[in-house]
Amino acid sequence: MFKYLSIIFISLCFSCQNKAVIFEDKKLKGVCFVAPPREIEATEFENVKNIHAEWVALTPYGFTRDGSPEFKYNKLSDGYWWGESPKGVSECVRMAHEKGLKVMLKPHAWIQGNSGSTFTGDLDFKTEAEWQTFEKSFGEYLLDFAKVADSTKVEIYCIATEFENFVEKRPAFWHKIIKDIRGVYKGKLTYAENWDCYDKVPFWAELDFVGVDGYFPLADAKSPDLNTIKKGWEKHRNDLEKFSRKIQKPILFTEIGYQSTDFTTQKPWESYSKHPDNDALQADAYKAFFEEVWKESWLAGCFIWKWFPDLKRENEEGRKHKFRDKYTPQGKIGEVVLKEYFKNN
Repeated sequence: MFKYLSIIFISLCFSCQNKAVIFEDKKLKGVCFVAPPREIEATEFENVKNIHAEWVALTPYGFTRDGSPEFKYNKLSDGYWWGESPKGVSECVRMAHEKGLKVMLKPHAWIQGNSGSTFTGDLDFKTEAEWQTFEKSFGEYLLDFAKVADSTKVEIYCIATEFENFVEKRPAFWHKIIKDIRGVYKGKLTYAENWDCYDKVPFWAELDFVGVDGYFPLADAKSPDLNTIKKGWEKHRNDLEKFSRKIQKPILFTEIGYQSTDFTTQKPWESYSKHPDNDALQADAYKAFFEEVWKESWLAGCFIWKWFPDLKRENEEGRKHKFRDKYTPQGKIGEVVLKEYFKNN
């Protein structure tokens, strides 16, 4: 008798673990709002609402340079890059809420190496002392913005972004920081991991969403047609569904985006593209995502990378950084596509 009861119990457990995850709330329709260097007007958030987006992700950057384990960020009320200061973030949250938008606060790290920027997923240190120094200063950064998130009633706090090696080597830090953040912030939590290693994160059970930066390779051609791009989603979609079932959490695309250039569906994560412009391909990449993935019950929503406030001034004053504008759909066919799908889905 005990043998049969054990079999039934194991079967029930297996069934529960493989039950389809159904996200019952309204899907999150968001854009990643680039932190403004100077104060902005609340009308900048009306531009977000004009494409029927309902969420914005605010991304205050901190940084470390030349292998230093000391992590630094804008702690001042005013100072360099207003939109990354606690005051600027708080004011942006206030304005977004005023315009009826919900907010995800999503700290980002900028790793500056001797030969340029370095992918955060590769961050590493040689000694235990260096790791401890980094964890102390980085942890303070995460907790300070968690307090901002709580005081401004931010709806979701994304604890960090794309730290593959750090997550693998130092899991104790992450378990502790999640507990500490829960102690000061009352809203929902996620973490944004890169598309190729989200299945290696050991602490998803402690969060509310599996956050994935969805730069999945979809098609290698210079300018693939829509059907080819859609087919490129098949394996990724199946893998995401299986992982959602396994973890029993909905998946949130904490970032997803495509540059308005040739080859953008080949390696969507490559920021420094020098390929010729191709607005139509960016638009088709968005279409493929909405037609192939958006309807899935395990998907909680997405945040489009990225959306510039005061884009006209950005173009006038930031010509040397013109590559940054390739990701934005603003003023392109991609904006029309987003507006249509956000409105009708």
